[in-house]
Amino acid sequence: MKVILLERIAKLGNMGAVVNVKPGFARNFLFPQAKALRANDANMAKYETEKAQLIALNSDLVTQAQATAEEMKDFSVTSIRAASESGQLYGSVSTRDIAGLISDKGFEVKRTQVTLTTPIKTVGISKAHVILHPEVQIDISVNVARSEDEAERQAAGEDITVEVFEDEYEFEAFDEDADDILGDVVETSDEAETKEEESDD
Repeated sequence: MKVILLERIAKLGNMGAVVNVKPGFARNFLFPQAKALRANDANMAKYETEKAQLIALNSDLVTQAQATAEEMKDFSVTSIRAASESGQLYGSVSTRDIAGLISDKGFEVKRTQVTLTTPIKTVGISKAHVILHPEVQIDISVNVARSEDEAERQAAGEDITVEVFEDEYEFEAFDEDADDILGDVVETSDEAETKEEESDD
């Protein structure tokens, strides 16, 4: 289906471009959100008539988005999640979760405005991409931890997964020492039994 874009759409084109899209994408997303018109002579004439107004409106929206981007400079959100000792989350942090955390801080953002390069499934600090406007986009930090204390330590630059690894290493080292001690006890016991047998003979 051919449509006329009423604003810049990532991977499709700029305002005024006539592009081919899937019918479902047009009906379910572009048309309901007034982001495009069906490409025909009547709508093309309508676009040309309203072009100056659309450009002015878009310019205002860009200015607002740029102001928001400045307010969100070095922006971060924190998500406290249950996770294993190795830092693996029981689930994942979704774009919906991140949008909610951003909105909780006073910046209204929809799930569709947030993207992730890879799913967040472990504790740590990850990056999320936020589209404030098709022409204004920013990256924010997502601090995922098992407690507020861990989140604060991560924000300060500490790698809490190193601590977990060291704890596991110390436990393994302790087990190795225990095995050596147990081996000595077994060996001593065997020697004692041998001496008793020789004495009986």
